Amino acid sequence: MANRALAPFLLVATLLVALLATCHAGGIAVYWGQNDGEASLSDTCASGNYKFVILAFVYKFGKGQTPELDLASHCDPSSGGCTGLSDDIRSCQSSGIKVLLSIGGGDGSYGLSSQGDARDVAAYLWNNYLGGTSSSRPLGDAVLDGIDFDIELGGSKYWDSLARDLKNMGKNKVGGKGVLLSAAPQCPFPDEWDNGAINTGLFDYVWVQFYNNPPCQVNAGRGAFMDAWKQWESVPAGQIFLGLPASKDAAGTGFVPADDLNSNVLPLIKGSSKYGGVMLWSKYYDDRAGYSDAIKSHV
Repeated sequence: MANRALAPFLLVATLLVALLATCHAGGIAVYWGQNDGEASLSDTCASGNYKFVILAFVYKFGKGQTPELDLASHCDPSSGGCTGLSDDIRSCQSSGIKVLLSIGGGDGSYGLSSQGDARDVAAYLWNNYLGGTSSSRPLGDAVLDGIDFDIELGGSKYWDSLARDLKNMGKNKVGGKGVLLSAAPQCPFPDEWDNGAINTGLFDYVWVQFYNNPPCQVNAGRGAFMDAWKQWESVPAGQIFLGLPASKDAAGTGFVPADDLNSNVLPLIKGSSKYGGVMLWSKYYDDRAGYSDAIKSHV
């Protein structure tokens, strides 16, 4: 009788443990589109390794410029050659993967000159990549899930206005889905460019670049890294991701071997209520190093 009575209790306890483990389970976000020779978008999503795929980059926009998308040799948007990616995007989304478009990057011509300029850029992104309509949608008629702010130049003003405008456009679309917002700040806190936008409280995901920044990246030491992580935890955003290079060749500094990440780094941050997972730069390097394969069961 005692054993029978214990059985339901043990079952409930086991389910609670499983639920708690699931609550703290993270996902992997990966940047795609900036290198020749990386897997196709459909193959990237079919791998089952990623929860987010970020298409990079719209590298030219704002200040009166005609926006331009660069996806390396994957396709040529100027000739309409990227519209075929619509089927791939929908396939990714049908598997539960969020597909976002990154604006900015480390090498481009972009910036915002006023709130009106921000409003114009938001309208362009909405009509050409999100839930709006345009005769010249570079990626075809697929509706992306959101916009990623990888702002690394062009000044720090009016990004908050752009974020508000994009969120408002998503809210005002009857029957449509909202607009997810993500940001990819450098790990020194606060970020020189994204700080104002992130402080709007509108960002769903912040994947912090803990690489090419020796003072705060993982190999700066546990104390320095955790100090930086806790600062990023304090921002008014949904989830915080640990941004890392997917191989030694993917960044100048900041690579963390997979075994070290799994055993020593992730246990330090997975208990955070804002922990979202790991962001990798980029799919090209992940293809060569197999980094996501080595970490996905631990993230």
